[in-house]
Amino acid sequence: MPVEFISAVHTDSGASGPAAASRTGFDRDHLRRYARALDDGGFDHTLVAYHSASPDAFQVAQFVATHTERIRPILAHRPGVIFPTHASRALATLDRISDGRLSVHIISGGSDEEQRREGDYLNKAERYERSDEYIQILRKVWQADGPVSHEGRHFRFEGYYSDVKPVNGLIPISVGGSSPDAYRVGGHQGDIFGLWGEPLKETGEQIAAVNAVADAAGRPHPRIWVSFRPIIAPTDELAWEKAHRTLGVLKDQARNTELLRHYRTTGRPANVGSQRLLDIAERGEVHDRCLWTAPAVATNAAGASTALVGSPETVAQALLDYVDIGCDLLSIRGYDPLNDAIDYARHVLPLVRQELAHRAATGQAA
Repeated sequence: MPVEFISAVHTDSGASGPAAASRTGFDRDHLRRYARALDDGGFDHTLVAYHSASPDAFQVAQFVATHTERIRPILAHRPGVIFPTHASRALATLDRISDGRLSVHIISGGSDEEQRREGDYLNKAERYERSDEYIQILRKVWQADGPVSHEGRHFRFEGYYSDVKPVNGLIPISVGGSSPDAYRVGGHQGDIFGLWGEPLKETGEQIAAVNAVADAAGRPHPRIWVSFRPIIAPTDELAWEKAHRTLGVLKDQARNTELLRHYRTTGRPANVGSQRLLDIAERGEVHDRCLWTAPAVATNAAGASTALVGSPETVAQALLDYVDIGCDLLSIRGYDPLNDAIDYARHVLPLVRQELAHRAATGQAA
């Protein structure tokens, strides 16, 4: 499969942080500009994120699909918010609207506190178990030629059938996380597996853990999606100056309790992925070629928060380092989302693609 680039749409024009959508909630004109900039800039996919306080992800994904020509929305979806039969129909409808461009990213939920905001009181292990069952139901309904019944631990229904089916029969499903439960569900069920940007060694270990589950289940290895927040400038020195200015903004946001009131969870993060980022930060601020952990500390690792810092050439080489260990979906979104996306499209994506094309033409090994 080719190496592809992922961004993430933002529903308003505020700078990115843990509460990016909390300022005005939804700015239609900004979202349209953003989606079209990604489409025109050559990104392959864009994440439509999910949070209990954010604009509805289904409707945002539909907006993106209807205002673009080629970019493929990756809809973040939290099992338990709607019943899987309804979800199967809604997702298939959205896939039809997008002409088969949709993918679904299943979020089992890493924080009990955040889950309970929407009435979900399952523990983490139960949530991953529910996600496994949920994915099975989605695929069963999409592939069914007639009525489907199901009786499982979390869901039960009889004689369900949907007239609407995905364009290509199935919709690609992504699973993410850094816990053994995540590896298990991702290895058994995922077409794609999502990771946050850790050092190369740790990332390689996580890929191996997911692939081992897939091997045991006799499944193909999921494609690996890895996420970073690059900070670029014409030279490495200027990029690091920009990085420290960005860090100051993130720290100011973290101190703004009103801004974060819907997005904050208390204490050390409950999810393993955030814990891992903070533990890596304790071992060092810069890893490998240019992986910077200070933003993870400033945001309490609220989501994908590690940066790649440097010139476009340095950042492109760092991304290729991850391609070389098995990552073929590269998520890059900035802390100044729209402007950064435009800069990445102009200066980073071409460099990575040129090097990959050179390797393919010359038969050069990674």
